[in-house]
Amino acid sequence: MTKTKITAEPGKQEIIIEREFDALRELVFKAFTDPKLYVQWLGPRELTTTLETFEPGNGGSWRYIQKDADGNEYAFHGVNHEVLSPERIIGTFEFEGLPEKGHVILETARFEELSGNRTKLTSQSVFQSVVDRDGMLQSGMEEGVNDSYNRLDELLEKMQK
Repeated sequence: MTKTKITAEPGKQEIIIEREFDALRELVFKAFTDPKLYVQWLGPRELTTTLETFEPGNGGSWRYIQKDADGNEYAFHGVNHEVLSPERIIGTFEFEGLPEKGHVILETARFEELSGNRTKLTSQSVFQSVVDRDGMLQSGMEEGVNDSYNRLDELLEKMQK
């Protein structure tokens, strides 16, 4: 499996995540925009994901809830500002579990076609402050991203058979 690279430069309000997948760009993009596929790879393995809203087009909103074995729920929501198939998705992301509202992240996911039917995904998350960004890093985000992308790798492999 390909390793995920997470870059968070000190003092900056962004996180850059890069990962290559052994699949065509259209297929990787579809895994981000097809609700039946999205729930199969999003989040750590030990959580189940339920989509409450999923409108994968320009101006569409989304909300999902992840639940652990003890019944604890974690909800997230956002709005898609641009969905340009199969090149990029720009939108907002907000974790509903924070005590105060307004910690909105602007995310841009770029899908780059590579030779050999491979795709490079580059995701940029821009936070409102360095404190918000550092809080996300300390929340276990890296483990969740790695697990999600490993699951996505497995799903893409199944889709290509």
